[in-house]
Amino acid sequence: MADAGLPTGWEVRHSNSKNLPYFFNAASKESRWEPPEGTDVDKLKAYMAQHTRKPEGKIRAAHLLVKHKDSRRPSSWKEQDITRTKDEAIEILKGHEQRIRSGEVSLGDLAQSESDCSSARKNGDLGFFGRSEMQKEFEEVAFDLEPGQVSGVVDTASGVHLIQRLE
Repeated sequence: MADAGLPTGWEVRHSNSKNLPYFFNAASKESRWEPPEGTDVDKLKAYMAQHTRKPEGKIRAAHLLVKHKDSRRPSSWKEQDITRTKDEAIEILKGHEQRIRSGEVSLGDLAQSESDCSSARKNGDLGFFGRSEMQKEFEEVAFDLEPGQVSGVVDTASGVHLIQRLE
């Protein structure tokens, strides 16, 4: 097996449910999304470039979701009962957008603490998805973005989002 730059006992595996790679230690049975401490990042990047490929017709995106009281499910990992209005959610998201566009913080870093989606723990990464797998408004914007590009405010039944196309 090629050297992935991981510490002894760790290997790269693939999550079928998320369609993303993850890291697994067979001895401790620990699994994680982030590379373990002591990883040679340059070797890992080279390994991943050689051993992973984008599924045909799919893109990969991350998002930052701010829910409001009229969202489809107005609760999240951060807040049991979301009471903010849609206008308040949009204002919060516009503040996040300004910080991202200024270069102060990345969407992924901000999503970890500010997104109302459980994908926050993965920097907002939703993995690969194809057409008809996401809400229509979300999908249309995500597929129109170029890799690296961040959307403006996108309104869906789930709440308001900023979307960044990753691949």
